[in-house]
Amino acid sequence: MRYLVRARIKPGREADLLKAIDKETLGQGSVAEGEYLRNMKDAHLCDDQTARWVEICYCPTPLQEERPYWEEYFDLTRVQDAHDRSKCRDENGNEPWACDRCDCTVRLENKLKNTGKPFLQELRRKNAV
Repeated sequence: MRYLVRARIKPGREADLLKAIDKETLGQGSVAEGEYLRNMKDAHLCDDQTARWVEICYCPTPLQEERPYWEEYFDLTRVQDAHDRSKCRDENGNEPWACDRCDCTVRLENKLKNTGKPFLQELRRKNAV
């Protein structure tokens, strides 16, 4: 399933998050290890100061595996289905692991690209001072 994640970076964790991204240690030890870096590359910072991204997760509870890794740096403010669960081929059993190859959230991901500013770019800018 795919989820739209909204999160605020915890005060004082910006530099640590940037270091984990640059050293590619963000999510290290998780089965979804590479997904964290992709999420940060695609995330956008919105006017309400939440970072938003679309995340693939196969856990029975949304972000069950990923939550501890994200909560080291973020307060997760909202995690919601990114599309109709009944149409998710993985969720309805038609095609296990389909989310890796699915384009079900292309419109949402394109909308996010035009919302706010690229999160990683803003994180770098704020930490360069």
